[in-house]
Amino acid sequence: MAVLTDSMRERIRDLCTKYPQKQAVTLPALHMVQDEFRHVSLEAIKEIAALLELHPAEVHDTMSFYGFYRDEDHKLGKHRVWVCRSISCMLHGGEELLASLCEKYHVKPGETTADGKITLEFAECLGACEGAPCILVDDNCEMNMTTEKVSTLVSKM
Repeated sequence: MAVLTDSMRERIRDLCTKYPQKQAVTLPALHMVQDEFRHVSLEAIKEIAALLELHPAEVHDTMSFYGFYRDEDHKLGKHRVWVCRSISCMLHGGEELLASLCEKYHVKPGETTADGKITLEFAECLGACEGAPCILVDDNCEMNMTTEKVSTLVSKM
């Protein structure tokens, strides 16, 4: 049984027309699948490979190279919260922020809360040093964060 929807297949095919080689669509296709299902299954890898005329190992190699993608055993929560640990964020309390969030939500970096709401992770740099410490919630960068500010943000999710 197919994992990718007809709409996803069509969007992947459309992307192929925008790149000089189909292989270049691997990353956008993986993002599309992960955004929809909160992980990329082995079956989805096979389907992406077929659409892009690649071997599934090539798609899997690309996926496993980046720490961003999750497989079936490590599904993402509804929201993904990255805490920056760059030097700027560290000097402004980023490590303490991460530790307090881990304690508050009873997870370690890379884990998802029991209710499936949040996957808490660390990032080496989010590129917002002027607002240290910062976090990335899904696609939104939040700066000058404290545990209280994060808690307020999470309560609105």
